[in-house]
Amino acid sequence: MGSNDLIQLSCKKASQGDPNLSYKFCVSSLEANSKGHSLDLQELVVISLNLTIANATNINSTISRLLKDKAFDKFAKECLRDCSELYADAIPTLQEALCAFQSKDFAKANIEVSSAMDASSTCEDGFKEKKGEVSPLRKENDVFFQLNAISLSFINTLASK
Repeated sequence: MGSNDLIQLSCKKASQGDPNLSYKFCVSSLEANSKGHSLDLQELVVISLNLTIANATNINSTISRLLKDKAFDKFAKECLRDCSELYADAIPTLQEALCAFQSKDFAKANIEVSSAMDASSTCEDGFKEKKGEVSPLRKENDVFFQLNAISLSFINTLASK
């Protein structure tokens, strides 16, 4: 089976198991980063975890930039600082997940990815505490959530074999 076939099949299964995961997002994220090599599901997990780590790092850079923007009030900046902490904590958690996965400790990898995944929803929820406040990180939080969902689905598929 070619890499793109495996990606499409794996993403189809993942998106059917999680209504919050977009099949198109899954396929495009992985195909863009698979470099056309022949891959197996374990390699797709490594790619997806590395994508998620890079994404968390990029989100933290975005937050740093937003914190310098004078357009945000005190409440929004406090939420952004909270989000920054959440994503800063998610990075080593995802690195732990990658190490656990590579050691075939799928249960620990699952726990670590699930823990990191909470950063997106917790970040988003902070902005909802003030009526009318709109998160400037909605898209970033969604992408991070989906990347984690991809990793989780693939890890769970391998764990059940």
